Amino acid sequence: MKNKKIMQQSGFSLIELMIVVVIIGTLAALANQGYRYSMMRGNESAAQQFMMAIASKQEQYILDARIYTDTLTDLGLTEPSDVSKAYTLNFTYSTSTTPWSYDITATPKAGTIQAGKPILTLNSAGQNNW
Repeated sequence: MKNKKIMQQSGFSLIELMIVVVIIGTLAALANQGYRYSMMRGNESAAQQFMMAIASKQEQYILDARIYTDTLTDLGLTEPSDVSKAYTLNFTYSTSTTPWSYDITATPKAGTIQAGKPILTLNSAGQNNW
């Protein structure tokens, strides 16, 4: 009588491998969604902070020049790259109202992670929509 050795195979079956692939894909999709959300909130926060810096500089500028300005150069500011890639920033002033006023808006750019978000606004009275 001969002894037959039974060979055991090692490794993974195709079904086990596919289950692992599905689990990794699901985790990656959830992580990507969380990353996009945190990037969106970060861009929005950077825009809000920059708008507050503009407002602060506008108040300093009117004390010196007796009028508001509509250029970042006059305020000694440059637009941060994280703001400029996600938002179009505009600010205007008016001398036709008493007291004089300014409005700052940050409009989300199309084709960016911010697309579809509301326009951020801040005015000289400190009113904002965020």
